[in-house]
Amino acid sequence: MSTTRTSLTPPRDAVPPVRHPDAPAPGEPLGAHYDRCFGCGAGQPHGLRLVVRAGEDVSVTAEFTVRPEHQGAPGLAHGGLLATALDDTLGALNLLTHTISVTGRLETDYLRPVPVGTVLHLRARVLARHGRKIYCTATGRLGAPDGPVAVRADALFVEVRVEHFTGHGRREEIEEAMADPDMVRRARAFEVNP
Repeated sequence: MSTTRTSLTPPRDAVPPVRHPDAPAPGEPLGAHYDRCFGCGAGQPHGLRLVVRAGEDVSVTAEFTVRPEHQGAPGLAHGGLLATALDDTLGALNLLTHTISVTGRLETDYLRPVPVGTVLHLRARVLARHGRKIYCTATGRLGAPDGPVAVRADALFVEVRVEHFTGHGRREEIEEAMADPDMVRRARAFEVNP
């Protein structure tokens, strides 16, 4: 059985990313894309509660503090949790391009351990776009935005329609999300995306 892995390198005919004219201004907080999201939602008691802000061009910054409930090895952040932090930060790029997309592939490199109590500073940016494929990269730095890189990821996101979520998610959560005024506002913003 042969499987083909999609490259995380944009093809030569990929186009540069475009920031939507209605995207939040650099420095502006983006808020959670869903209250129960493990990465950025306030409704998850053990979630990461990422604080994400719009960056320059098509980039975002985020940070979170590694808490005791986030450990894998004693006193250190769980590797899967760090990948989740990168993935959620990369997903926030959608708010700058007004594109609905999902993770197609995420390749994560772990360079340094991340102790409990550490503030991890994340930065993600879109590199290029090719059809429905969006090529992105992210880093997580220890203690400060210019601290040592502890974790990094390259990702491929794939543009989808809202039916991807409404057709596959649980009805109760979909109804709850659609009753949230912030979710409705964001959904309307994405509808105008050509």
